[in-house]
Amino acid sequence: MNDRLRKFILLALAVALLVGSTVMQRVLNRDRDALGLTRVTPLENAPPLLAFTTVALGGFRGLIANALWIRATELQEEDKFFEMAQLADWITKLEPHFVQVWTVQAWNMSYNISVKFKDFDDRWRWVQRGISLLRDEGLKYNPNEVLIYRELAWQFQHKMGANLDDANMVYKQAWIYEMATVFGKGEPKLDELLNPKTEEAWQRLEILTNKFKMDPAFMKAVDDKHGPLEWRLPEAHAIYWASLGLRAAADNPTKVKAEELIQLRRVVYQSMQLSLQRGRLIADGYAKRFDFGPNLEIVQKVSDVYEQAMIDEPGMKNNIETAHRNLLGNAVYFLYEHDRIPEALKWYKYLGEKYPSKTLLSNVPDSFPGNTSLEEFAVGRIVEDVSETSRDRVKAAMEGQLARSYKQLILGDKKRSAGLRHLAQMLRQAYMKNIAGGANEKRIGLPSVEEVEQQVLGRLLDPKENYWPPEMRAALRSALGMPLETALPVSTDTNAPPAIPVPAK
Repeated sequence: MNDRLRKFILLALAVALLVGSTVMQRVLNRDRDALGLTRVTPLENAPPLLAFTTVALGGFRGLIANALWIRATELQEEDKFFEMAQLADWITKLEPHFVQVWTVQAWNMSYNISVKFKDFDDRWRWVQRGISLLRDEGLKYNPNEVLIYRELAWQFQHKMGANLDDANMVYKQAWIYEMATVFGKGEPKLDELLNPKTEEAWQRLEILTNKFKMDPAFMKAVDDKHGPLEWRLPEAHAIYWASLGLRAAADNPTKVKAEELIQLRRVVYQSMQLSLQRGRLIADGYAKRFDFGPNLEIVQKVSDVYEQAMIDEPGMKNNIETAHRNLLGNAVYFLYEHDRIPEALKWYKYLGEKYPSKTLLSNVPDSFPGNTSLEEFAVGRIVEDVSETSRDRVKAAMEGQLARSYKQLILGDKKRSAGLRHLAQMLRQAYMKNIAGGANEKRIGLPSVEEVEQQVLGRLLDPKENYWPPEMRAALRSALGMPLETALPVSTDTNAPPAIPVPAK
């Protein structure tokens, strides 16, 4: 065989092998993508450095990311969270579709690194970084990963919404500042953002969509289904992101685990329960202070979502039934304490029909629905609240007692009025005594009776609230020696948000 023929055969063989390897590589890439072993598609809308890194390193970036992940795990065990955060940032650049690194890095920022700082404002900056990492970066490259939605919702529900962190009130206040850039200083109105008609409304819509990555149309759908919600509080945002995760799961049912769906649903109904307990923002525009009250407008929807959860999670039905029973008890209690007796009777009757053989009060063995009147149940719950140190329920009890105190005042029973006010004061004293010591007083302490009294009075006298009819408001003004309603300043609306200036652009 001459040299020319041999070279021709070798060249043809090389071409055949090259074509075969190309075909085989496509098959391998398809199988790897289907099995979720490695992402082989190029990143879209990625920064130049990230796009270059993922393309240039090819399959080797996975090996490098694994080595960095092992080192990051070692740093976490050594409590070196700052160094770990840097390594995690590198891993996200190498493997932006590696979901766990996004969730772990966000967790470390919000939970581990933030608590290293004594200054609460510094803590908030790290919590912000954890949230924005998931929302702005993680979902950008993984828009269908329900685990990221779940972690983002959890940050709002637990880190910001719960009171386990000493700085939780700072987080809530800071979030109200953030939401003031979207909703202004008034009560949130989603319709204005759905159909903006002014330049100022367009600017607020741009902040909502570009900075907070939220869709006003979907917010409206969530509010219609689960609300009305207070969008200046973190619970509403936990429900929003969990609902987005459920929508993403519905679009990709084959890639979602049953446990991930359960976690998302739990965020929704647990956050709705919190919204019922403290989902009303009470703010004083002059004092620049705020507090929370129960959102009694969502009792039916919260009950419905718990009953649906029993169907969705048959294995957890007994636990969910217990939570639902407690939820109904809380709803009856809040309604009674806020002098909404017909609604309280309605739900008390439903509680008895739904759970006829269950004891209502832990401190009263025979407190079955048929054996206990509504009033006896409410009084028993007051005793329970003081012993359980539940801030939300004690605060609701104080508000209810003070509202009835004002009602007895206009009815002419000054002694009864004074007695109800005294009961509210005794409730607060007993509660504060139970939580005295350490950081508890700052973290879950209650405002003074006088401050709560002013909040209740403002709500009772506010025509927009329509809590009392005009003749009752007039009678209360007369009893308190106040001017006529028309002479009142607008600032008596205690549902207005805090007087927070909108940051300059």
